[in-house]
Amino acid sequence: MNVLLRGAVPGLLLITLLSACGAKSEKAATQVAAKVNNSEISVHQINFVLQRANVKPEQQEAARGQALERLIDQELAVQKATEKKLDRSPEVLQQLEAAKREILQRAYLEGLVQDVPKPSETEVKDYYAAHPELFSNRRIYSYRALGIQMPADKIPVVQDMLAKNKSLEEIVAWTKEQNLRAVADGATKPAEQMPMQLLPRLSQLKDGQVVLLTGNGGVELIQLVQSKSEPVDQARATPAIQQYFVSMRKNERLQKEVKHLRDEAKLEYVGGYKPPVAASAPVAAPASAAPAATGSAVAADLEKGIATGIK
Repeated sequence: MNVLLRGAVPGLLLITLLSACGAKSEKAATQVAAKVNNSEISVHQINFVLQRANVKPEQQEAARGQALERLIDQELAVQKATEKKLDRSPEVLQQLEAAKREILQRAYLEGLVQDVPKPSETEVKDYYAAHPELFSNRRIYSYRALGIQMPADKIPVVQDMLAKNKSLEEIVAWTKEQNLRAVADGATKPAEQMPMQLLPRLSQLKDGQVVLLTGNGGVELIQLVQSKSEPVDQARATPAIQQYFVSMRKNERLQKEVKHLRDEAKLEYVGGYKPPVAASAPVAAPASAAPAATGSAVAADLEKGIATGIK
């Protein structure tokens, strides 16, 4: 759902749209920052660029000059493009229309979630207490990971080897004997950068212990090499927890709205296109032999907020 709010528009294309939409009366009412041939660049345009770039207030004065120079370069390019009649090119017209649709979509959806409330103090307190592995018992984990692609009938063999305290090196040697693809990796990461589905199990491990994850494609073994305790108190965790709840509520509202729009619309697939087949049940992500699958951070979720909030 986050994709609905992320429509990316190339800088030159965005400037072109703004130029096309800006009326002469607006330019007359705004202070002119520069004249480029027969066109003008306004302070309003500079402020818009700074706003889009999320420039901090204390840095805006220094950034204004850079923003103006960038706008001048863009205006010169736009003028040349117009001179060559590129603005009438079917490809450019199609891109302009696509950008317009993305901007309108984003504006509508962002408007829907502007008033999403923050969680109450009780909600924050309860969430903090329910997730000690992220907060009060937060740890920094150094781990080794081994992803193995294998058929399901060989998984019990790996489980038996772990039960017999076989090392990862011995398991790697076995995979070579069986001609199985295995990829090893290792990293050191804080709790909030570990996959949420793994963290509760990982937080219970002692140094040297191994956890086994199964999936459609095989297994993944994660061995805790060592860990260091770095707890986060509730006061420091509160902004991240609040952001998590706000993001979750925004996503829920957007999903509800998109469903409502689809339910209310007269939608017909033509030309051989068909609606996607709805999954009857959530599909578990398969275990991957790629090392990134084990240590990847969960994007746009609580752990990202915590990682930002406790630096």
